[in-house]
Amino acid sequence: MAATLITRNLPKNPGPAGWNRLLPAAAPSQIVQGAITADWLIIGGGFAGLSAARRLAQLGGRGERIILLEAGRIGEGPAGRNSGFMIDLPHVLSSDDYAGNLGNDRTQLALNRRAIEFALDAGDEYGLDDEIIAQSGKINGAATARGMAANIAYARHLDQLGEPYELLDEAAMRERCGTGYYRHGLSTPGTVMLHPAAYVRGLAEALANGAPRVQICEDSPVLGMDHSHGIWQAKMAEGSVSAPRVIMAMNGHVESFGFFKRRLVHLFLYASMTEALDSDAVRRLGGTPRWGVTPSDPIGSTIRRISGRSGDRIIVRNQSTYASSMEVPDRLAARKMAHHERCFAARFGMLTGTAMEYSWGGKLCLSLNDVPAFGEIEDGMFSACCQNGLGTGRGTLSGMLAADLASGNLRDNHQSLQTMLAAPPPKKLPPEPLASIGASLTLAWREFRAGREL
Repeated sequence: MAATLITRNLPKNPGPAGWNRLLPAAAPSQIVQGAITADWLIIGGGFAGLSAARRLAQLGGRGERIILLEAGRIGEGPAGRNSGFMIDLPHVLSSDDYAGNLGNDRTQLALNRRAIEFALDAGDEYGLDDEIIAQSGKINGAATARGMAANIAYARHLDQLGEPYELLDEAAMRERCGTGYYRHGLSTPGTVMLHPAAYVRGLAEALANGAPRVQICEDSPVLGMDHSHGIWQAKMAEGSVSAPRVIMAMNGHVESFGFFKRRLVHLFLYASMTEALDSDAVRRLGGTPRWGVTPSDPIGSTIRRISGRSGDRIIVRNQSTYASSMEVPDRLAARKMAHHERCFAARFGMLTGTAMEYSWGGKLCLSLNDVPAFGEIEDGMFSACCQNGLGTGRGTLSGMLAADLASGNLRDNHQSLQTMLAAPPPKKLPPEPLASIGASLTLAWREFRAGREL
């Protein structure tokens, strides 16, 4: 493979990564300097890349050297910018109520729970407490009659799947969340709630300190790659890493390397986090100290309340932008983020005067047919990309399974791996400008239709 310069498409996300700003300052980064050789190269330090590194370390025993490269700092990229929901149940973002085909949903359930098992085990192994990772469940919140109907339809789907849930009326929603905004809720127990930046930083620190074969290099964006005589060489500004086997774990950014061209949908989602609430604000809010609400309409607002070392805070996530260039102008991001204050005020009028301390945007990647970009894409190169808006769970899964596939371990996770390999490739997008026009109009229509759910 000839060298492919990707300087113009280096990862860029608008605004500060609020979750990461809540944590102590990280130690100075270790960057790639000079020519390094390894047995494994992983590109991307999010859920997929770190899960791949952990899985390779579990499978090792031959003293193989594993190098993981992150373009920026661990926790500053998309992995530290999401809402922190690792969802076990069907969660098809293109649907009206998250439900998909019954057979596909049963399959996806098993895959999601395999990822959750892996993440919870990592939390136990690395001493990550329940503020960082906890299987505490979530609620689908409905603010409109249409949202209530979506909840009921989804409940029927869960009945068919044999999955437990609890329907909540308006009073029960107020008791849990402290706000009377929601008319109805559907509570499910299996979702894992994460402090996403703390989780990925915890994995990175544990792997770097506890697995001598694992080396994590940050602030080391790959500018190009060569393949010659069975060896891949990743080139950085001040050095290179050469390895016979590579796992690409950078979600939609894999397209910058020339793979899956015109098959990946690139979106930005936006979020804001309040300042820490004082004791009087906590009293006025009421409700329980920790909860997570996903909207009954997939295009609506996701809301979380956290408490503990980072203080009592509320996180609002909504608004999206289609960005085929994988970048958005700062002014556009600012307009999207301004909606969060209106959304917050509508739900939490008792907290008038509470400021948003952090606002940010983060990238996600979808395929038109809701499949991953997974498998061996070149000799010795494996993809664990395109998580379809569910990067915490599907990223974890694709990273661990890519490690199994690349290492030839076809035993431990055989069924999950075969399921991933059996998926068709991501569907090709319409040509430009039709793709951009169509995506933007679809997003605008769905946001308009969401109404108060947004």
